Amino acid sequence: MKSLVFNGNGCAVYGPDGAVTFRVDNYGCRGGREVLLMDRAGNALITIRRKGFGMFKRWEVRRCAHNGHQDEEATPWFSVRRAEKGGAAVAMHGGARTCYRIDGCSGARKPEYRVRGVDGSVMAEVARKQTSAGVVLGEDVLTLTVAPEVDHLLALGLVVVRGLINRSL
Repeated sequence: MKSLVFNGNGCAVYGPDGAVTFRVDNYGCRGGREVLLMDRAGNALITIRRKGFGMFKRWEVRRCAHNGHQDEEATPWFSVRRAEKGGAAVAMHGGARTCYRIDGCSGARKPEYRVRGVDGSVMAEVARKQTSAGVVLGEDVLTLTVAPEVDHLLALGLVVVRGLINRSL
């Protein structure tokens, strides 16, 4: 959960081969209103914007265009809002009902949590990283396990939003 950019707040996502796969940064102060999820080359894939205040706060996620035009508007993808019992509800753009639920968005800064579908099945799980020898690494070194049928960018976007909700990013 450390930024690769001086004076930035974000993190790097590493693939199974150990190379940087994605970067997350807001290029500003902690808790910025807009965060970018980029590929390793620095091309924006999604933007996450915090909207509203207090209990009406929500995070809107937009998918960025991939045709190289910087000025094009990103298309709305999904939004996340806090829900009861310390979770968060995810609604896809154009749908009024909840599609996914993020468990473990309460004030406790536990790094372990799950993203569940409407049927309760686990679509993604985040836990502290362990070495093959069983040594648990720091609280900011996490591993993400994604179900085979789930879009990895969607799962990663939800993980970033959860970090923003808990102010750990």
